[in-house]
Amino acid sequence: MFAMRRRGRVYYGLGGAAASDPDAAGVLPRPVRRAFRLAVSLANGRVTIPRFAGIAAAMSLFAATGLYGMVLGGHTGAVAEATTSAIGFSIDNVKVSGNLQTSEIDILQQLGLDGSSSVVFLSAASARERLISLPWVENAEVRKVYPSTVEIKLFERTAYGIWQHGDELSLIEKDGKVIAPLRDNKFASLPLFVGDGAQLEAAAFAEQLSNWPDVQARIKAYICVGGRRWDLRMDNGVVVRLPEENIARAMHTLSTLEQDQQVLERDIETVDLRLPDRTTIQLTEGAAARRDKAVADRAKMLKKLMEKGA
Repeated sequence: MFAMRRRGRVYYGLGGAAASDPDAAGVLPRPVRRAFRLAVSLANGRVTIPRFAGIAAAMSLFAATGLYGMVLGGHTGAVAEATTSAIGFSIDNVKVSGNLQTSEIDILQQLGLDGSSSVVFLSAASARERLISLPWVENAEVRKVYPSTVEIKLFERTAYGIWQHGDELSLIEKDGKVIAPLRDNKFASLPLFVGDGAQLEAAAFAEQLSNWPDVQARIKAYICVGGRRWDLRMDNGVVVRLPEENIARAMHTLSTLEQDQQVLERDIETVDLRLPDRTTIQLTEGAAARRDKAVADRAKMLKKLMEKGA
């Protein structure tokens, strides 16, 4: 193989010496010439390789291989998040406000935060959607404060009453939407609505009784019967049966009986107000037994008096 210069150019032949005629020599393809010249320069010592070039090349190869593996394995995002966390963007502080019923543990679990979470890669919109899926949360605001803080403001639902359906007890809003199952006694003072469909009419029906506050204050449960009418269970166990229509008339009758005769204080089981022209009162078993005994004793006494008079 040979090389020769002509007009400032070097031609590389395939023989062992410089060719006398560059046109007659075998010329290398253009793309190969640069690499060939570099190889010749390295062989002649005209080009010096940097001292740590080999190490740098090996590290570059390993880095490229690792990056390729991350891309194939889908770990690029995790690595990037860990990297930003390591340089000072890890989430170290979560400020939560407005959470009266929602625990901070539930909030952190819903967001999936851990020691490697980065504020850079936290999606505020996605975090908000996950928080809204919590039972008590109606709305939420999520704000990132660089370099390491997340601020969360919750807007929670308001419990209006307790709905009993079968053996289940659930907290409901005023419009009847179920919030969550009842788990403790701190909501025991809320009104109880019983029966299928009772949660949907709860607020509207309770509002109808607000004109009789003394009676309403003693109601322990509102019982929806067949989706058509309501019974009232009072705090002493007495059941008041209301009609389907003209509830105001029935409530006025009940209020009058209570004021004049303290009917709800007596040993009775039910007060039936379903018929517009009469009120039916059913005694408890004990009261009925005592009444029957009193009637029988009175009959015996009258009989004795009649026998003496005869």
